[in-house]
Amino acid sequence: MKALLLLLLASLAAAAGELRVAAAASLAESVNEVAAAYQKAHGTKVTPVLAASNVLARQIEEGAPIDVFISADEANMEKVAKAKLVQDVTKLLTNSLVVVIPTESDAKVSGGTDLANFKRIAIGDPVAVPAGVYAKTWLTQQNLWESIGPKCVGSENVRAALAAVEAGNADAAIVYKTDAAISKKVKVAWTVPAGEAPAIIYPVAVCTATKQADEAKKFAGFLKSEEASKIFTARGFGLAEK
Repeated sequence: MKALLLLLLASLAAAAGELRVAAAASLAESVNEVAAAYQKAHGTKVTPVLAASNVLARQIEEGAPIDVFISADEANMEKVAKAKLVQDVTKLLTNSLVVVIPTESDAKVSGGTDLANFKRIAIGDPVAVPAGVYAKTWLTQQNLWESIGPKCVGSENVRAALAAVEAGNADAAIVYKTDAAISKKVKVAWTVPAGEAPAIIYPVAVCTATKQADEAKKFAGFLKSEEASKIFTARGFGLAEK
């Protein structure tokens, strides 16, 4: 996967006048819509590069030609910010965690303890992928990780966790509510209450190595415009407090 991503990024480097936006996998549909809207309004092509935020942060550290970075967590953004690889970091979106099960399942979930009834639970990699880190943090705070953790199978990103349930390779998954909304093969069994879950923040920043600083800043600003905000909220994201 890493080799393929590097090849993709290398090919993008040759595209002059084109913005390359590294965005968390959970933003796929939203960022594609926003990119199209920006191109229509400003004439500049925007190419999203989608993967888990930790993978994208590592690619930026390795010198990948990225102009704007949208992370699904503040930890990965802070990592590249400390290395002075990004600037103008601001909070953009919020999200929430849900437990999804196959649409035909009759399983009932009324709280985290009910996850014990599942044999296999898909989550993002709890060590690195934001969605997985958030899931582990929630379960740990509820004193459930010791019992539920062994049932959890880490995935390379949140969409892979969702796909595991869609394919019947997992009985349930802990994903973002925005991911659950795009699938017809799963349903939300339970939404983690805001008071239980860690705050899920998506920050955005301009990469310091961009050769199109003005355009990158303009796009980052567009992400907070009314037009872009409508796209994000229609997909289920919340808007971060300014």
